[in-house]
Amino acid sequence: MPRCATPGPTGLDLRPFRAVRYDPAYVGDLSGVISPPYDDMPRAHGRAQRVRPHHIRRLLCTDDPWAARGQLHRWLSRGVLRRDEKPAIYLYEQRHAHEVLQRGLIGELRLPTDSPDSPDSPGPLLPHEAVRPHEVRRHTTLMAALGAQLEPLLVACRPTDRTLPLLIDRLVRRPPMAIGRTGRITHRLWACTDPAEQRALTQGLATGPALIADGHHRHAATLRLMTTRGGDFWNGAQALVVDTVTHPLRLSAIHRVLPGLDPSKAAALAADVARVRQLPEGPREPRGDELLLTGGGSAWAVSDFDAQALGEALTGRPAPWQELPVAVADHLLVSRAFSVPDLPGAMRHVHTTERAIAETAAPDSGVTLLLPAMSESTVWELASHGVLLPRKSTAFAPKPAAGFALRVSGGSP
Repeated sequence: MPRCATPGPTGLDLRPFRAVRYDPAYVGDLSGVISPPYDDMPRAHGRAQRVRPHHIRRLLCTDDPWAARGQLHRWLSRGVLRRDEKPAIYLYEQRHAHEVLQRGLIGELRLPTDSPDSPDSPGPLLPHEAVRPHEVRRHTTLMAALGAQLEPLLVACRPTDRTLPLLIDRLVRRPPMAIGRTGRITHRLWACTDPAEQRALTQGLATGPALIADGHHRHAATLRLMTTRGGDFWNGAQALVVDTVTHPLRLSAIHRVLPGLDPSKAAALAADVARVRQLPEGPREPRGDELLLTGGGSAWAVSDFDAQALGEALTGRPAPWQELPVAVADHLLVSRAFSVPDLPGAMRHVHTTERAIAETAAPDSGVTLLLPAMSESTVWELASHGVLLPRKSTAFAPKPAAGFALRVSGGSP
């Protein structure tokens, strides 16, 4: 059953570290080497970025982790990447024009060292989603080969000490140490190396709840490496910790794309376990009490699910799943009604409604299952009671850019 224990009262332990960063003197404008999060860009764009000689995607999107390890070491030896001289807590900001989208702290988040793979000792973090074993293996293999964490976990917190945003506002008046852009978003980074300021920034994180908003597979991979590799490096994870009282995260649904299923057939199969209505106006955003099937320009609203069929599909699952559209979609429709196997490639996850609809807009391109967004309060409530959501249930945003700061094992270079 997808449950985890709730964390104890200890709180987050965020520590300074010496980040490895691109040297602008070598690579020029950082906008040419950093990247939006993997989930936030089309696959073709990600492939195109890998062509650039020093782009972070050459390390992240690789079929050969050991070749990527050699590339990382060459970049370090040649000065493409350099390790900062002093341990720092890094202040990170995302901005669109004059609007601040996000500010947070990047540091080394210490993880529990007692039985790290046990669901009974999750430490100070609340996970909220289950993970796919093959994705955990993939991240474990890459991280172990590189000896590095290339992207920070995104951690949402609600600190009771309200002096943190005031301190951050004061510190970001200093000149940033790094600036880069992804599309219309400007990313800025400051290094706080003064021990007194570091303590002031992090002491408020020791109280209040914290939630893994993004990075569950990387978190699980780090816990696995803590067990299998040992060593102090794997006792921590690079994390961006955001005070969501000051800078709330956006929460959207993750939609399902089934490339091997005919839309009309999917609508007929769904009608066996729910009320299905064709929508003459075509695809639209789903309402809170329904799912939408779309493909080839047609769309159907799916609602009023059969209680007995739903109960059978969710046998052995937490009772709150009965009310979750994502659980209904995955277990009642995709698995039970559509008989789609839980295998890599059988279902794709798409993070925006527009892209999800476009994926199956052409004839014979499959069917998209559009989900309504879950409320953030529901995520926090379930996580606080140890209930994990189905895999790929939520998309928190904004996520940090990849490549701005890396955590790499070893001291020098």
